[in-house]
Amino acid sequence: MNIAVCSGSFDPVTYGHLDIITRGAKIFDKVIVAVLINAKKKSLFSVEERVDLLRQVTAEMDNVEVDSFDGLLIDYMKKRNAQVIIRGLRAVSDFEYEMQVASMNKKLNENVETFFMMTSHQYSYLSSSIVKEVASYKASVKDLVPPAVEQALLAKMNG
Repeated sequence: MNIAVCSGSFDPVTYGHLDIITRGAKIFDKVIVAVLINAKKKSLFSVEERVDLLRQVTAEMDNVEVDSFDGLLIDYMKKRNAQVIIRGLRAVSDFEYEMQVASMNKKLNENVETFFMMTSHQYSYLSSSIVKEVASYKASVKDLVPPAVEQALLAKMNG
């Protein structure tokens, strides 16, 4: 079985993330969407909330599983018997950083491959940070995130 991991903070999950997850699920037997637990990073949503939102928005995808992890991705890959890391690229500026990370992961485990996917053009500007900023001004994010995420954002921003 060809198992791929798509990791990130997903704070919150956007249509750009879903674009990569959906397309990855068509290529690989199983895609594990793994939320990174990073205590140093200030997140709007808790890890549990992010996992829950991801489960809601990927519920129709039979070969997608949602999980969380801390530590090195390469260690998580070994634990889950995964061979491929899926990384989405929005612009050339993403590539330099992602190339460094992929090279280090290859050094740590030569059996793991990184699969880069260009995001669809309509999401090339989209990031979780931009979504949070737009939502903080009470502007509509309905074209940026799935309805469940929009509702969660509104609740966070107004609560």
